Amino acid sequence: MIDPSSEVPRGDFAGLLKYGRQDALSGFLVFLIALPLCLGISLASGFPAIAGVFTAIVGGLLLPWISNSELTIKGPAAGMIVIALGAITELGEAHGAENAYRLALGVGVAAGVLQIVFALTRSGILGEFFPTSVVHGMLAAIGVIIMSKQIHITMGVMDVKGGPFELIRAIPDSVARLNPEITLIGALSLLILFLKPLINNHYVKMVPAPLVVILVAVPLGLWFDLSTEHTYSFGETEYQLSEKFLVSVPSNIFAAVQLPSFGALVTFTGWKWVFLFALIGTLESLLSAKAVDLLDPWRRKTNMNRDLLGVGIGNTVAALIGGLPMISEIVRSKANVDNGARTRFANMYHGLFLLAFVALVPALIHRIPLAALSAMLVYTGSRLASPREFQNVFRIGKEQLIIFVSTMIGVLATDLLIGVIIGIVVKITIHLMNGVPIESLFKPYVVVETLPDGRNVVRAQRSAVFSNWIPFKKQIEHFGLELRQNLVIDLSETQFVDHSTMEKLHQMQEEFEREGLTLELTGLDTHRKLSEHATSARRRGLSQVRRITIVIEADQKDRFVGELLRLGATGYTVSDCHGAGRRTLHNPEAVAKPRVRLEVVVAVERFEAIMNFLRKEVHGDAHMFVCAETVEVIRVEHY
Repeated sequence: MIDPSSEVPRGDFAGLLKYGRQDALSGFLVFLIALPLCLGISLASGFPAIAGVFTAIVGGLLLPWISNSELTIKGPAAGMIVIALGAITELGEAHGAENAYRLALGVGVAAGVLQIVFALTRSGILGEFFPTSVVHGMLAAIGVIIMSKQIHITMGVMDVKGGPFELIRAIPDSVARLNPEITLIGALSLLILFLKPLINNHYVKMVPAPLVVILVAVPLGLWFDLSTEHTYSFGETEYQLSEKFLVSVPSNIFAAVQLPSFGALVTFTGWKWVFLFALIGTLESLLSAKAVDLLDPWRRKTNMNRDLLGVGIGNTVAALIGGLPMISEIVRSKANVDNGARTRFANMYHGLFLLAFVALVPALIHRIPLAALSAMLVYTGSRLASPREFQNVFRIGKEQLIIFVSTMIGVLATDLLIGVIIGIVVKITIHLMNGVPIESLFKPYVVVETLPDGRNVVRAQRSAVFSNWIPFKKQIEHFGLELRQNLVIDLSETQFVDHSTMEKLHQMQEEFEREGLTLELTGLDTHRKLSEHATSARRRGLSQVRRITIVIEADQKDRFVGELLRLGATGYTVSDCHGAGRRTLHNPEAVAKPRVRLEVVVAVERFEAIMNFLRKEVHGDAHMFVCAETVEVIRVEHY
């Protein structure tokens, strides 16, 4: 267990020597995870298997000397599969399949240079623009696309092509045509990946699941003799086996190096993929780097522009030798944190181990069945598009689920760029329906004042939403972090504060806290939450609560008041009253006892408990009246 109060490790030359043992061990463990994933991502992207390994080697050996991101692992990622495969496919259709790979490398070089330009112009903050629900919707769509493609390979059916919907429709046909021995390898691999996290044993958890898959799949491949072309019978059907079901790699790593072709850069198609590589890669890398900063036990902060510069240079170099696009990869980075890495040189060791393996024993890679790698990608896709993702988004707010699903369907039906644009348009439309003034969509209206105690107050007006967050954030950083002052954010004059802004403000509170400062949010007590989630969107206006009116005999007042307070009522009103009910009106001799009218206003979450108590009190002979209604109040926190 790492003690976060210990000396903060630094990725300098002294840190390289001091923490070499911990970083080398973590780098080796990450290498065991990275090797099969790099191979699988490469093949799923339409690149040669070794391309992803090239990328991880470049990311490991080059990036620690440029980026200050201490615990991120750089390499190919599942989130970029759709872009890489799309580029290979479209460039192949336009220029011939035999030229597609080298043309895609040329696109990768241009995208890397564009990322360098982004970094030098300090555009790393652009990652702040994209709404959280849109990003998660895009990733969920990528997960569906990966699963729809790889599930066929897991069953040994290698000839299925088409878009996501065509691939999904083809699954029953692939089930009918599956190769039993290949399917056994794929099914066992999936079982390991899904079941291993459920085993609550310290020693089992120490072994990476991808390594277990390889240790099971390779012996099965040898047993089935996949390296030799032959047939076998199962039932009444004959099936073929051959090397096409194994990973194909050259015997000499230098023979795999491919130089890019820049012919696509004179076409619209080529530049479309350049911008997609650069923009989506930049966004994913920045989001991953930020996520790893939150996992860092010492809360070290990555310079996003410096990290983007490193990724841009790394992508340029990787594409020049035949590699895939590179980003800061969240799964391997989390494993790096969990394995006890101290500095960025764990990334370097992971690259060194990969280089040594492919240079010295490439033949071992050829023994890995493709079904095992495709199973890893099916598992990765299932996590990106997990039902839990839908549940998490729904908890934040119904409107977030609409944006999430719109983005996902948009990506599946069109492509990444159009799908993301659809998600953003849907989000802006919802904002306008919630009363966001058009003029404040892209421009924050901010007033800065200084309180008598020396604190600065940033008063946001009209709206605080994802599309005007970047300039709003700059004001917060300047008057707080740069001037080293505690800050108050007053949102009382905003018509609407969206989920993306609420989430980022909570993240900035943590950032201020790490710097020994405070960031206080005020003015939201006049806003209505769109869900009970802590970072839900807020709309200024009246909030709904429940008012319960009870008429009871006066001698019951104290008992009822005590029970209502116990059940969560924060106040009550009692007044004497008189009148007649049905029984009294039809019985002139009946004498009405003194009564009181008891009224409470409660938040929605407390309403049902109080009503359950009152239902038990109402019985056949009870002289009691109860009614409930929905009312609106200015400050729901008072209830």
